[in-house]
Amino acid sequence: MEDISKVVVFNAPIEKVWKAVSTAEGITSWFMPNDMKAEMGYEFTFEAGQFGKSPCKVTELDAPHLLGFDWGKDWHLTFKLKDLGDNKTEFNLIHSGWDENMSTEHGQPHTVVRGHMDMGWDNIVANKLRDIVEA
Repeated sequence: MEDISKVVVFNAPIEKVWKAVSTAEGITSWFMPNDMKAEMGYEFTFEAGQFGKSPCKVTELDAPHLLGFDWGKDWHLTFKLKDLGDNKTEFNLIHSGWDENMSTEHGQPHTVVRGHMDMGWDNIVANKLRDIVEA
C-alpha cells in the first residue's frame, strides 16, 4: 500500500518547526502526549488514548532537517524539513509501513486504518501543526 505523504509550507522559520516536531512538548501540542527525545535509538511512547501506550523508536536523525521513528509494530513516521528562506519551511510527513494483508496491534486492518489516518493527517498537519508553528 502507498505511503501517506503530507507536504505543507509554513510561514515559520525551520528552527521553530523543528522544535514543534522533535520535542515531547512540541509533538504533544499538535498530536499526542509522548516522552520523545530527538536522540538516535531513543525509545519512547505515544499515549494513544483508547489504544493505550504505543511504543516508538528514533531511527533517523539529521537536525533540523530529518526525524524518523518506528511507531508500533508496523509503521514508520518521517518528518522532513526544508528551509525555504524568508521564514518559510516546507514540511513533509511520510507515514509508511502499510500492508493490505496486515492488521494493527488492535486487530484493525491496515486497509481501513490507512484511510482514517490519511484524512487525520490532513487536519493535523494543515491545521493543528500550522496553528502551533505560525502562532
